[in-house]
Amino acid sequence: MIVALMLVGLVALILFNVPIAVALGIVAMVAMVASAGMESLLNAALVMFNGATSFPLLSIPLFILAGAIMNSSSLSRRLIAFASALFGFVKGGLAMVNIGTSLFFAEISGSAVADVAALGSILVPAMKKKGYPKEFAAAITSSSATLAIIIPPSIPMILYAVMAEASVVQIFVAGIVPGILGGVAMMALAYWYAVRYNYPVEEVFSLQRVAHTFREAAWAFLLPMIILGGIFGGVVTATEGAGLAVVAALFIGGVIYRDLDLRHLYDSMMEGGVQTAVVMLLVAASALLGVYLTEQQIPQQLAAWISSITNDKYAVLMILNVFFLIIGLFLHSAAAIILVVPIVMPLVNAAGIDPVHFGLVVTLNLGIGQQTPPVASVLMTACSIAKADMWEVTKVNLPFIGVLLAVLMLVTYVPAVPMALVEYFYR
Repeated sequence: MIVALMLVGLVALILFNVPIAVALGIVAMVAMVASAGMESLLNAALVMFNGATSFPLLSIPLFILAGAIMNSSSLSRRLIAFASALFGFVKGGLAMVNIGTSLFFAEISGSAVADVAALGSILVPAMKKKGYPKEFAAAITSSSATLAIIIPPSIPMILYAVMAEASVVQIFVAGIVPGILGGVAMMALAYWYAVRYNYPVEEVFSLQRVAHTFREAAWAFLLPMIILGGIFGGVVTATEGAGLAVVAALFIGGVIYRDLDLRHLYDSMMEGGVQTAVVMLLVAASALLGVYLTEQQIPQQLAAWISSITNDKYAVLMILNVFFLIIGLFLHSAAAIILVVPIVMPLVNAAGIDPVHFGLVVTLNLGIGQQTPPVASVLMTACSIAKADMWEVTKVNLPFIGVLLAVLMLVTYVPAVPMALVEYFYR
């Protein structure tokens, strides 16, 4: 009953355009006062501070800053040129360029919104100029960006790992195979669209052109190798890898490419600061809510209730899939992870579900939420760039959402898909 009232209050505040972080804090403090009186608020500030200062969380502002710095340099243009030389000879090649570049760019930024903002501003106008419908251009840009967040590094994965007390590195590794499979499936779907609607070939294949664009983008290709190689090799932690990403981005953009001046650096820092503030305020507010829920033993009660219905872990996963898909309609991925994961983890552990496996399930579920209105943060960004109606884009986007759902089912019910590499390297 308490949880239901809190959810109603939270939704009501959000409908009145109260920021989600503020709404979470208000609901938590009202619940605390109602349960234990005003004295319960004495430690509220300390709880929020401690919740937002976890060491792994430091990687989030650093990855955001690295992505913002690379957005300000010519990285996006160089990556697109190479992908175009590689895939442009195929019918509908520019759509495949969109997917391929998106998957690679996410290995630097870890953010689907940053992916859309950086690449969409270049690729969507280019696709429209070549005769692709703006709805298709927005749909493929949006969906490929969401798919890309399951390829490391990924900010939603970092948040999940902190909330679930799981290994960031193992969750990163678990996302590699599903991400590649999803990317190939989206490319196949894009080719089917291209054949059916006679979308154009971008350019004639030329090994010389491939070699030239590869040399132009060679330093950009080194970035994920440095970051992920250091993390997976055990040389650095995920947080230290994020710091390394910032240093590498500054060096490549400012020294190698020479197109990162002080003005662009200032803009990158401001953008990174704003995005970080949004995420960390959510984390701080959720810490307050988490303490209240823990004290009231709400997660344990939820676990006991669902366990009384079924103990089969795949049935539990089905219930949680439906739950997260619904939550994703109304909450941004960061807010949903921060709010819901601590509540369901006792159930996940009781059902014998590997927390790393469940991390992929959660990330994909909430990634689909980025494509499904009314919230659909990534989809709205793509629609804004394409100047297209969100509902018209959603109609075109349904097959690409279908690919995301297929990857989700594969990850959920064939655990070897995400977990094989984790088992091989770490267990």
